[in-house]
Amino acid sequence: MNKSGYRTSLHIYSMFLFSLSGILVIAAVLFFMLITVRKADGTVVRSDWPERFTKTFEEQIIFIEDEPQLKQSGIELLQREQLGIQILDQDGIEQYSYRKPEQAAACYTASDLMAIYRDGHLTDRKEASLVGELTDSNYTYIIHFPTVVTKVTMQLSGEHFIKGRTIVLVLGSILFGVIIISGMAYGYWMTRMMGRVTDAVTAIARRSYISVEDEGIFSDIYGSLNRLDAEIKSSDRLREQTEKMRGEWIANITHDLKTPLSPVKGYAEIMHEDSGTDRIGRHKRYAAIILKNVSYMERLLDDLKLTYRLESGTVLPDRQRIDFVRFLKETAIDIKNTPEYEHRSIQIQTAKENIYYSFDRMLFRRAFSNLIINACIHGGEDAEITIGVEDGRNEIQVIVSDNGAGMSEEDSKRLFQRYYRGTDTDEKPEGTGLGLAIAKSIIESHGGTIAVRSAPGEGTDIRIIFKVN
Repeated sequence: MNKSGYRTSLHIYSMFLFSLSGILVIAAVLFFMLITVRKADGTVVRSDWPERFTKTFEEQIIFIEDEPQLKQSGIELLQREQLGIQILDQDGIEQYSYRKPEQAAACYTASDLMAIYRDGHLTDRKEASLVGELTDSNYTYIIHFPTVVTKVTMQLSGEHFIKGRTIVLVLGSILFGVIIISGMAYGYWMTRMMGRVTDAVTAIARRSYISVEDEGIFSDIYGSLNRLDAEIKSSDRLREQTEKMRGEWIANITHDLKTPLSPVKGYAEIMHEDSGTDRIGRHKRYAAIILKNVSYMERLLDDLKLTYRLESGTVLPDRQRIDFVRFLKETAIDIKNTPEYEHRSIQIQTAKENIYYSFDRMLFRRAFSNLIINACIHGGEDAEITIGVEDGRNEIQVIVSDNGAGMSEEDSKRLFQRYYRGTDTDEKPEGTGLGLAIAKSIIESHGGTIAVRSAPGEGTDIRIIFKVN
């Protein structure tokens, strides 16, 4: 057993002993409450105090001219203890009383006195009333107490009592031993079970855990361990997929960087070695090709830079209150002015001509240009692009939709991942795989949300929602 096992066993055993000690303390308190009684002044005394007081109070009774009376000390004692007294003659008729309760009678029969002696209280009164006898006369007295004391009479055999006491001690010792052994056995069993849990956690860390179906008291723990193992394995698979996409993306970026460099280098060498006539015209064509490829490289590098700036949180939006509808129209016009998209159908639909919102114009131009161009590329040449804008009570909703080819559920889930390129077009996309990830980061940096809904053959809807204060 390792150190942690011993600590666990000691901890459980200590808890068991503390529980047993608590039970014994509670039993002692209850027993103390059973054998004590509280006097009128709040003092706690043994429960036989009323009986002892009654026997000794005989000393406070005197006779003057054959009439029973109380000494002054007796009266003071009754006053201090808030007690009452009745002194009865041999016929049970009251001859003297002091502070007697309302329920007390003026005359008692022999059977009444026997009942009071047996029960310890009057018939109509719960508080204690005890009977005493004067030694040198036939007089009887009853002292009435303000507390409830139950009188219990038991007949015991002395021989059996001694034997019974021995039996109780033996049984108590056996019971205590059984409790100790049971506690140790329970601690050992608990230590083994905790060891299994520890082994399971170690197996999860080593990725060698096998799910356990336990229906005992540890079922919740093993259920949690099973879920933890499933989540860790899912995270591992996601990390592997991410690393795979990262590797593919790096390979693609390397290829995309080398592709424009080849014509730049080639045409630069031609221009350097060209010595023929009409060099000016050829050089202009070569320069145009070089500029086009350099522009692509700049765009690629800008995407990389912006991606990691957005990821690190170093981009602080310069938000200004701008007409959102007009901004979207200007963005669509700029895209249609591009030769490759001049024949595409891009429509703005809105119930309001002016919807104002605070945003960074440059970042939003980048985000919505990426969304619209993505719809043009992946929707197909004949797809119609529609940008719907709705101004709700507490939000602005923008839907960029197309009626093109749509995409699969797998593509929809991975659409906004940083290194993912669409696979639903026949030609290899010229994008970097960062455009929609950049758009998502920009929208989220403005407190918005973005989601996609698509199916093969049913087009694609990208829904953006911005909360408005």
